[in-house]
Amino acid sequence: MVTPGRVLAVMAHPDDAELWCGGTLALHARHADVLVAVAAHDRVRNREAAAGAAELGVDLRLIPGVDAGTVHDLITAFRPEVVVTHPTRDVHPQHAAVARTVVEALPDVVIATGHPQRLYTCDTYNSLTLDGPVRADTIVDVTATYPTKVHALRAHASQPIETHFGPMADTLARLWGARIGAAHAEAYTAIPILGRVPASPCL
Repeated sequence: MVTPGRVLAVMAHPDDAELWCGGTLALHARHADVLVAVAAHDRVRNREAAAGAAELGVDLRLIPGVDAGTVHDLITAFRPEVVVTHPTRDVHPQHAAVARTVVEALPDVVIATGHPQRLYTCDTYNSLTLDGPVRADTIVDVTATYPTKVHALRAHASQPIETHFGPMADTLARLWGARIGAAHAEAYTAIPILGRVPASPCL
């Protein structure tokens, strides 16, 4: 199996990494360093973010806010091969704002450091963006790490995991899995970086 180097996930909320790409992050954490960066919230949600990251086996960076300068500094320091964030046309305005900030930060930092080589956006609510269904350029089989994703999601006890987010995550994972003949999967859309798109069999 071909695996990437370091992976950076830049997310809007403490449970977003687990919900939208937790199986993939846990899978890649078996082979590479994975860092989740998310804006700090209240003490409860920050503790839950730490617990969720620990379940996934990834590092967590709580940042004051997601702005282009902070994203630039994260990439410069961490040098990820892959960055994952929300869809730029996500139905949740805070998700979309984070994604636009990541895209804004990339040209200068890619020219300066050569990182990241690949940028992907993850899934969203019922796989629907403001422009229509998520375009799945890459579907990752997360069957092996799906139980880890579920445990990590449950670390966010202050959120409606059992009644809302958990069932939605399960439905999406099964639907994407069915497309590739797997029990569970997660979907990603490749975003060009300075006119380049990925030519890699993994994220």
